[in-house]
Amino acid sequence: MKEHRPRRRFGQHFLADRHYVARILAAVAPARGDNMVEIGPGLAALTAGLIEGAGTIAAVEIDRDLVAKLRAEYAPSALALHEDDVLEFDFATLGPNLRVVGNLPYNISSPILFRLAQYETQLRDIHVMLQKEVVLRMAAEPATPDYGRLTVMLKARFAVARLFNIPPGAFSPPPKVDSAFVRLTPLRDARPVQDDPALFEAIVKAAFGQRRKTLRNALSALCDDAAIRAAGIDPSARGETLSVADFIRLANALAGTETRRKAAR
Repeated sequence: MKEHRPRRRFGQHFLADRHYVARILAAVAPARGDNMVEIGPGLAALTAGLIEGAGTIAAVEIDRDLVAKLRAEYAPSALALHEDDVLEFDFATLGPNLRVVGNLPYNISSPILFRLAQYETQLRDIHVMLQKEVVLRMAAEPATPDYGRLTVMLKARFAVARLFNIPPGAFSPPPKVDSAFVRLTPLRDARPVQDDPALFEAIVKAAFGQRRKTLRNALSALCDDAAIRAAGIDPSARGETLSVADFIRLANALAGTETRRKAAR
């Protein structure tokens, strides 16, 4: 491919180190017949290896110049290319047992992860490169500085495994931060039941809105002390000390209370 000038507005930092390309492909282990989609193939550092393993893959790329280069390089039978914004793309159109791979733009990595989580029932796994600090947040444990909303929302649906770090020099141009490669695997039957996913999300968002606030204050618009205690949780605790299971138990308890209130009307 001809030289391409990275575009800042797309957060483009292209993987260029063959050592890390090989490590990533080994971790993903694409196999013939895998239903695979690459987010942001860019200069195709991973694309060739993914196609070699899977036979054919899909890809979502927003940069029209890169789309033109990729279409000139790969036949549609090998690379089904979708020129689209990943935050707008409907992954449901790609079918079940989907494997997602990508070097995500760091400026929109969390929104992409939340969007992918919407398709968890059709996902087999997700392998992505992200800013190291984001991966630390994804894999964090309660009562640690990195634990937060992203942690809880993802771990309620996925097993998160941080695989290895990637230095800035592995990319062109080099980002100003370290990166990491992470695997997310849907919990499927092991996923805790959420009676009201929207309420669960609202509780988690409110609990981490201001980290130093107690649940009593952070959740005051959603419930009172008695409702929090009824779920077996101390209202004076802070959100960052609660486990994923605690948040789900609290949300389910509040959902049950609301259901009973509506039934009594």
